[in-house]
Amino acid sequence: MGDPGEMVDPVTNPKLKTQLREYGRRSRHDGPYADNLEVDALVVGGGFAGVFCFYSLRKAGLKTVIYEAGTDLGGTWRWNCYPGAMVDSEVPEYQLSIPETWKTYNWPNNYPGYKELRDYFDHCDKVLDIKSQTAFESVVTEAHFNTEEGRWSVQTADGRTAKAKYLVIAAGFAAKRYVPPWEGIEKFKGIVHHSSFWPDEEIDVSGKRCGIIGTGASGVQITQAWGPKAGHLKVFQRTPNLTVPMRLRKLTAEEQEEAKKWYPELFDLRERCFGGFLYDFYEKTVFEDSPEDREKFFEKLWADGGFRYWLGNYKDYLFDAKANRAVYDFWSKKQRARLEDPAKRDILVPLEPPHPWGVKRPCLEHSYFEQFNRPNVEPVSLKGTSIECFNENGIKLADGTQHDFDIICIATGFDVVTGGMTAMGLHSINGESLESQWKKSAHTYLGTTVSGYPNMFHLYGPQGPTLLSNGPTSVEVQGRWITDVIKKCENEGIKYINPTDEASKEWKTKINALSDVSLLPTTKSTYMGGSDPNKAFEQTCYAGGLYAYGKDIRSVLPDLQGFDIVKA
Repeated sequence: MGDPGEMVDPVTNPKLKTQLREYGRRSRHDGPYADNLEVDALVVGGGFAGVFCFYSLRKAGLKTVIYEAGTDLGGTWRWNCYPGAMVDSEVPEYQLSIPETWKTYNWPNNYPGYKELRDYFDHCDKVLDIKSQTAFESVVTEAHFNTEEGRWSVQTADGRTAKAKYLVIAAGFAAKRYVPPWEGIEKFKGIVHHSSFWPDEEIDVSGKRCGIIGTGASGVQITQAWGPKAGHLKVFQRTPNLTVPMRLRKLTAEEQEEAKKWYPELFDLRERCFGGFLYDFYEKTVFEDSPEDREKFFEKLWADGGFRYWLGNYKDYLFDAKANRAVYDFWSKKQRARLEDPAKRDILVPLEPPHPWGVKRPCLEHSYFEQFNRPNVEPVSLKGTSIECFNENGIKLADGTQHDFDIICIATGFDVVTGGMTAMGLHSINGESLESQWKKSAHTYLGTTVSGYPNMFHLYGPQGPTLLSNGPTSVEVQGRWITDVIKKCENEGIKYINPTDEASKEWKTKINALSDVSLLPTTKSTYMGGSDPNKAFEQTCYAGGLYAYGKDIRSVLPDLQGFDIVKA
């Protein structure tokens, strides 16, 4: 990796960065940056999950420190600074329920961009004092648990070691970037970055030939940002993104202050809804309604925007193929009407579904399809072909087509849900690495612990609600549980707990059963293994809804059912 302290220009550096460890460096030697750090709890990750767990554990009286790979708090919102980056959940759904964080803070609009979210995390630090106990640019590369000591030993990319009784992995679902093994990326003479390692410095695209590879959330948002500015923009699409309108609008301080009297009730309500939002599936099935009433219902969901068309729709459409087709057909009618060119329309919004609607998390957008009505923006379908390689001038497809560019954004997503944990060098008490153990299939207990990794907890990761939920809601449900388990261990003199293999297998069976009754397993998606074709095709999320999940994990807490318990 070279000198960890060496700084390079992130815009002109020819090396495409793909791994967090490339950003590890040491800027200080005191406080949370100290060598041989000894703490009660070490939290890895400084986003919503990390901040909430740090706050909860410190409040419980534990000496707690955060290791964050980025340069500041915010998690994904410190990394995701690509053009147009913004959240896909509305506020106040998308914020912490800790009163100090919302009583004196207001948002500029209902879907904040990455700059507003960075400001929010700065505010959280101001009222909660987080950064003083956070070591930034600290990338975990190795971790082992010593059963004699009852402590984790954690190493960072720059050579530091920390010891902690409890290790909390709060790295989220998108900590490991995925770049397909294309040849020749290093030969490209222009600018190329992965969307999640996009430099903070603005890259001027005016008059430039630009390419975006991928049409996930990042690809959609960058298209909206580059369409009006780029000289020419090509968007490489493998599968159409079945986007829905977000209904972006400005918020006044007055309306937010007026609404805050309801915030405690709203934060309680979001935990009782399937996806952790402020709405739930409709009580009827698709064909209970007449065609006229069904159309009115669809129109209402569409007009209200956000994820309502996904998680506020008829309760059977993710289980019944015929019902799902009715949802797709309405979607197709609404979106095709926005596209002027018939050829582009058929690429972006085909009449035949590429997969059942809603089995992939839909992206929210405000002007995505309108960009393709511009003469300088065109979709490039990879149906029937693929990217063969990069070269000095751009990208060559398998069908021999050459596309020349000045700037390329690789928006191919992440080794989702499991990748962040498997990249940390975590080792079980039997000496095996988590990466090797999860190659064939991931196993957890309750979506918060892993057998063979005592006193290690994770949240917003594998086999929790995760991608089927709103992030802040999910991490608070899991974070409170983790804190209560740790408090129980401390109060009862427990040295460590370790989930049993049997309990883990039963949880895996439950995860699969919840998924298998739905249409989710019909498609290779982030829920079923993600972007990397080498990963196992398996359900990675709890598909029974956040409310049911919360009850499931709470049911084991009184007696720590499913755990081996070792007393001090």
